[in-house]
Amino acid sequence: QVQLVESGGGLVQAGGSLRLSCAASGSTFSIIRVGWYRQAAGKQRELVAAIGSAGSTTYTDSVKGRFTISRDNAKNTVYLQMNSLKPEDTAVYYCNVRNALGSYWGQGTQVTVSS
Repeated sequence: QVQLVESGGGLVQAGGSLRLSCAASGSTFSIIRVGWYRQAAGKQRELVAAIGSAGSTTYTDSVKGRFTISRDNAKNTVYLQMNSLKPEDTAVYYCNVRNALGSYWGQGTQVTVSS
């Protein structure tokens, strides 16, 4: 089992920045991938960014150049730095971890960007 605790969400004006954190505990060995997903009201959950065990990253097109995913292995924490936020980035953001045992989700953190 892997437990995830997300933090860092909040209310920010358009153009502002936030940094989300996802702290993992439990069976954190052999984590294959960590991803940040988001779900806006009335929409499906979508992958925003992901980082693999070797450090490779992927981003959805709408956040490229604005968001950066990174990880601190010593702290078992993954970050999502979000810059130049737009109202359309408003959503609940979820952390997801995949390892050999399964896939795990955090409780989500709300990000609201006002225009």
